[in-house]
Amino acid sequence: MAKNPNKIRAKRVASDYVIDIIMIVTIVLVLVLTLYPFLNALAISLNDSNDTTLGGLTIYPRKFTWRNYELVFTNQKIWMAYFITIARTVIGTVGGVLITGMLAFAISRTNLVGKKVYAMLCLIPMYFGGGLMPTYFLILNLGLKNNFLVYIIPALVNLWNMILMRSYFQSLPEALEESALIDGANYITIFFKIYFPLSTPIIATIALYFGVQHWNDWFQANLYITQDYLKPMQNVLLGIVNEAKFAEQMASAGMGVTIDANMLKGKETNVRSITMATMFVTIIPIIIVYPFLQRYFVKGIMIGSVKG
Repeated sequence: MAKNPNKIRAKRVASDYVIDIIMIVTIVLVLVLTLYPFLNALAISLNDSNDTTLGGLTIYPRKFTWRNYELVFTNQKIWMAYFITIARTVIGTVGGVLITGMLAFAISRTNLVGKKVYAMLCLIPMYFGGGLMPTYFLILNLGLKNNFLVYIIPALVNLWNMILMRSYFQSLPEALEESALIDGANYITIFFKIYFPLSTPIIATIALYFGVQHWNDWFQANLYITQDYLKPMQNVLLGIVNEAKFAEQMASAGMGVTIDANMLKGKETNVRSITMATMFVTIIPIIIVYPFLQRYFVKGIMIGSVKG
């Protein structure tokens, strides 16, 4: 009587168990090395500042308190900065996906006249930039300094993202375009009603790229924004940390300095506590959003990297 092949198992030798042990140890080690800095920072941000100065904190707070976060959020600049950052991220992401997607769709068409010329014009800026000073004077002459649009317009097209989207569009069947043209549809209709709905994985991937870029960026505001009400959260939080650090340095030198009544009250806070609290205020929104896009992210980036 023949044995059921499903029940036949290959014999495992000693080397197989050694490899399994090495893999498990490696994975656990990478997990610990990845999570520990975040857990340690979270513990410091939730720990009493006076107790933090004693050191020895690991992954949990010894004296739990919300005081560090209260001091951050009582700063009135934070709320306006949150509004600017959220508005910039939403508008910049939607605009970037649409404009970059339309460019990628056009470049991906085989019947586009001068396709190679356009592709070359897109590739050149990826390797050769205009330089910091020429870019600054261009932004200045366009009237974008101290203008909210300086966050949006220069970042509408990302050439690397365009290449990924172009590769994805090229992977879709050409019969979709041909049948739509026969039915009388134009390319705008084809893009928005056929290709765009079928490109959820790559769109989610590119949206994540644009969103993270806009959320984390501080350099644009540092160069082109001098008005406090237009500064995004990254720049405001950096200012908060610098204020707390300066005040602590003055206090340690025996100089009485009042930088911000909401930020420093006696010994209720210190630089480390404020730094960790502001860091988590910055990264938590991205951490919340990322899991919802992760399944699209892996699929989109693999298809975009294999095709084209």
